Amino acid sequence: MDTLAIDIGGTKFSLALFQDSRMSRRETHATQRDGGREWMVKRIVSIARFWRESNDFGRCGIGFGGPVDFVSQRVALSMHVADWQGFPLAACIQDELGIPAVIDNDANAGALGEARYGAGAGYDPLLYVTLSTGIGGGVIVGGSIYRGADSYAGEIGHITVRPGGPVCMCGGFGCLERMCGGIWIESDYGKTAKELMTDPVFVNQYVIDLAVGIKSAIMLLNPARIVIGGGIGKAGEALFRPLQAELRRQMASWSRARIDVVPAALGDDSVLWGALALAQCTTAPVLRTVPN
Repeated sequence: MDTLAIDIGGTKFSLALFQDSRMSRRETHATQRDGGREWMVKRIVSIARFWRESNDFGRCGIGFGGPVDFVSQRVALSMHVADWQGFPLAACIQDELGIPAVIDNDANAGALGEARYGAGAGYDPLLYVTLSTGIGGGVIVGGSIYRGADSYAGEIGHITVRPGGPVCMCGGFGCLERMCGGIWIESDYGKTAKELMTDPVFVNQYVIDLAVGIKSAIMLLNPARIVIGGGIGKAGEALFRPLQAELRRQMASWSRARIDVVPAALGDDSVLWGALALAQCTTAPVLRTVPN
């Protein structure tokens, strides 16, 4: 059965069509923040309907860039685009396209994509971290997503790495996302993350806060591997070499926990591949109708 995969982020959204396990079609568009949720849903549905004229698909998986209540299949909120709070996105897609749909947050989807098809294959437990507009995390244990008691496991972006630091969109202070997320470092430094990652002086400072967050995850989870995706994660050795050095410096001398930190093998498509896997293997409760 062919699968529609959707990745909704803070600055862009992507759709892909999978025929079995082969990506046959893909599109990416910039997010129109002023348009909010309504504009984005209409664009996604419009593209999907256009694709369906030539390629049928029978199910849909969605990775969303913000917290998701997996049990109710609702978006909890978005810190970057307005009007998403409490929205039953899976039910909306199901109603609009007439196919089963399942949603999870993008970091969980990215973790599943890398575990099944990318740099995390064969590593368990696995931690996936997305460094992009914001920062999220997904945990794979026993080949499945670990969501915790209330669907909020893996929110590494809101670990405090600098107590008393600047305020984050979540209301906390000194969160990992506030110190290392793309939207914030561009605001703080007046340059894009892509530009800043070419400056070794900046990177050497940047990895200090980043390593505090990742060290916390290593000490808590002892993952077999950590895969880093997202736009900032594509900086390559300019980021990964100093990050690994800083992690070794910060880790407790007695700890023998491995420091295996690698870039995502699927690049910008980790979440799309994870959305495929979600649609293939997940039975989730989906609201049948979208309330007015």
